[in-house]
Amino acid sequence: MKQKEIKTIVEGILFAMGGTVEPSKIAKALEIDDKEVVEAIVSLKEDYEKQKRGITITELEGSYQMCTSPDIYEYLIRIAKQPKKYVLTDVLLETLSIIAYKQPITKSEIEKIRGVSSDFAVSKLVEYGLCTELGRLDAPGRPMLFGTTEEFLRSFGVSSIEELPELSQTQIEEFKMEAENEANNVEVTV
Repeated sequence: MKQKEIKTIVEGILFAMGGTVEPSKIAKALEIDDKEVVEAIVSLKEDYEKQKRGITITELEGSYQMCTSPDIYEYLIRIAKQPKKYVLTDVLLETLSIIAYKQPITKSEIEKIRGVSSDFAVSKLVEYGLCTELGRLDAPGRPMLFGTTEEFLRSFGVSSIEELPELSQTQIEEFKMEAENEANNVEVTV
C-alpha cells in the first residue's frame, strides 16, 4: 500500500471516529505496520500545518485524534454565541399557549387540557427558553410547575402576561377538538 493511500485512509478513519484512535488499531485494519500509520499521521499533521488548514491532529497518550486548529477557536466561539433559531410547531404553540394562560401549571394539568402526553413539548419549550420550571406544587408527588419566561415575552412582543389577548370560548373549544383529533391519530405500538 502506498503512503498516499495510507494517509487518505488514516485521515478518513480519524475523521469518522471523532475521538482518539490507537495507531495499532488502524494498522490492524489496514494490515500494515504501526510505524507506517504513525508516519502517515505525522505527514498529515505537517500537511495541515503547511496549508494552514482549519483542522489538525493531536496526540493524546499514544492515540491520535482529528481536532479543530487552535487558530480558529475565536471563530468557533463567535458562531457558538449566535442566537439559535427554533421552530414552534402547532403542538409546541398549543402547549405554550396553555402554559401562558394557565401558569403556574403542571405537566399533568397541561396533559388534561390537551388530552395527550406533553413531556416532549414542555421539554422543548424549556430548551428554547420560552418556559421554565417555577418550583413544585405542594401536593402529593410534588409535581413541577411551569410558566413562561422573559424570552417568551420578548418573542411575542408583550411586556407582561396581562397583555396576552383574551381567549374566546370558541377558541378554547377548537383547542380541545384539535387535541382530541391529535390523540385519536396517535398510533399505539406495543
